[in-house]
Amino acid sequence: MLKKFLLIIFLISITHKSYCWGFYAHKKINYLAVFLLPPQMLILYKPNIEFLTEHAVDPDKRRYAVAAEGPRHYIDIDHYGKYPYAELPHNYKDAVAKFGEDTIMANGIVPWHILTMLTRLTKAFKEKNFSAIMRNSAEIGHYIADAHVPLHASSNHNGQFTNQIGIHAFWESRVPELLADKQFDFFIGKAAYIKNPAEFIWARVLESGREADSVLLIERELSKQFPGDKKYSFEEKNNILIRQYSSDYTIAYNKKLNGMVERKMRQAIFAVASFWYTAWINAGQPNLSALTTKTFSANDLKEFEELNNQWQNEKIKGREE
Repeated sequence: MLKKFLLIIFLISITHKSYCWGFYAHKKINYLAVFLLPPQMLILYKPNIEFLTEHAVDPDKRRYAVAAEGPRHYIDIDHYGKYPYAELPHNYKDAVAKFGEDTIMANGIVPWHILTMLTRLTKAFKEKNFSAIMRNSAEIGHYIADAHVPLHASSNHNGQFTNQIGIHAFWESRVPELLADKQFDFFIGKAAYIKNPAEFIWARVLESGREADSVLLIERELSKQFPGDKKYSFEEKNNILIRQYSSDYTIAYNKKLNGMVERKMRQAIFAVASFWYTAWINAGQPNLSALTTKTFSANDLKEFEELNNQWQNEKIKGREE
């Protein structure tokens, strides 16, 4: 009877939603990025750190409301050849001219969308628009973090071609949730001005594409060393008993990766803070002190509530991760 009960719980629990980097890691990245900012920005960002943390996951929630949202989170860069993917122009118009917009959208647009978000954030700073600054800061943080995930730069994004279904959430959710607070070092330094944002983010995307094969290969080899009852375990999460990768297997995987997840999180935190800082510099370093008393409008709050309701009640639009 116990085995049957556990099986039922498992079958129910495997339908739970999965997310890019996981809610935990996205929130952690935005939260820690705030502390890399200079005092002139901290005056606004620190009092609003809870918003920036909680709304780091809004783009994932929007995937349940907007069909066009999905491609903004990834780029299947291996579709365009092998590293360093010289066939793919880094300029969006050139890429569309060469491959067609349907192909570009089908394979993901995360590096280009990050640059669009940077433009929006810069405009928000210039206009001293509190709501737009906070919204765009929270959301650009999400996309930048996604660009640092190797499986977001691979057509085999969830191991579906190599019998490794679930590796996406394993790498970007299970590992950081288990180990980040206990083992990872997040002493990073300060944000830096990015002279060429396109070059910066494409370098990270190319790195992610190069590392994707290692993420898959290392897990495939490690799996041979663990029998099923050691690879998986039942653990409680959010008051639900779920079957997931065991702690021992997760720790072993992280060790085999030689600190990759920690390194990518550190890079993401630095990049998020640096893009915020770059937008502020490019906007002319506006004085943000007058915005510290601003709050979100009733319309803003209504939009946040509607997005949350759609996320909870709708099905994801586009591919699962």
